[in-house]
Amino acid sequence: MANRSTVTGRPSPSQSRDQRGFYAEFFGFRERPFTLLPDPTLLFWSKQYRKAFSVLEFGVLSGSPITLLTGGIGCGKTTLLREFLAQLDASITVGLISNAQGGRGALIQWVMNALGMTFDHTAGYVHLFQAMQDFMVAEYAAGHRTLLIFDEAQNLSQESLEELRMLTNINTGKDEVVQLVLIGQPELRAMIRRPGLEQLAQRIAVSFHLETLDAQTTGAFIMHRLRAVGGSGAEFTEEARHFVFQVTRGVPRLINQFCDMALLYAWTVESPQITPTILSQVLEDNIFFAAQVSPPVAPPLAEPSHAEPRPVELRDGGTAA
Repeated sequence: MANRSTVTGRPSPSQSRDQRGFYAEFFGFRERPFTLLPDPTLLFWSKQYRKAFSVLEFGVLSGSPITLLTGGIGCGKTTLLREFLAQLDASITVGLISNAQGGRGALIQWVMNALGMTFDHTAGYVHLFQAMQDFMVAEYAAGHRTLLIFDEAQNLSQESLEELRMLTNINTGKDEVVQLVLIGQPELRAMIRRPGLEQLAQRIAVSFHLETLDAQTTGAFIMHRLRAVGGSGAEFTEEARHFVFQVTRGVPRLINQFCDMALLYAWTVESPQITPTILSQVLEDNIFFAAQVSPPVAPPLAEPSHAEPRPVELRDGGTAA
């Protein structure tokens, strides 16, 4: 990759950074369009995303004991979760638990920590469970349902998954004191189908699997993010957008990484457009690490979709018990 200072006589990247990124000023962007940092202004509401959001929303509003959302690495589950949390009603008490691990009783402590509870770490399981239940019942009496969200739930042990079922036993009659949302990678579904977890599986009333983007939606994703920061959307040629899809297989995180590097390369040679030639150079220089490992599975063919406003009701995605 050529050094910008040797090509144009201008400062090298390390000398000309600003808060908008290396190349933002050159392309007329307000900020980098493909940053990996969560930014609601850059969120692309693909058909898959709209369905997934609607399933999460429906699960909570309908009183589903357990809602399940799965998707491959880099498909945008955490980004979607952040948006979902931002839209929740203030009457819902949320406990977010990520990467919970440990044996019997450990999960209860993770939950109590997430809810901001203080407790005696040396107390026995029965005492901790009762204290947690009392907290949730008190919240419900005050008009607050408790929503426990387990992110990266595929890391839970089978024992912990069984404890999740026991949490839903707190609900009695028509009173939904606590609801669970499980978010994880595809293997989470297989884990829940294991023998001995039938009761847990039966309490999952709503579920959805977030797929990767197809070729057309990948192109729309790229153009959306470019336009969101003041670009025209044409900074990547049509051929380049398809090239990005072929390399990333429609995984949003990989799309962002690849496109970010491509804009940097285009900036160094003062090219106003990203072409397959520039993308090939990124790959040849081996700076896009994801291209050096096994590629993700190609997504199935899907109906082309375009960005639309955030949904307010369930659409035709997911499954309902």
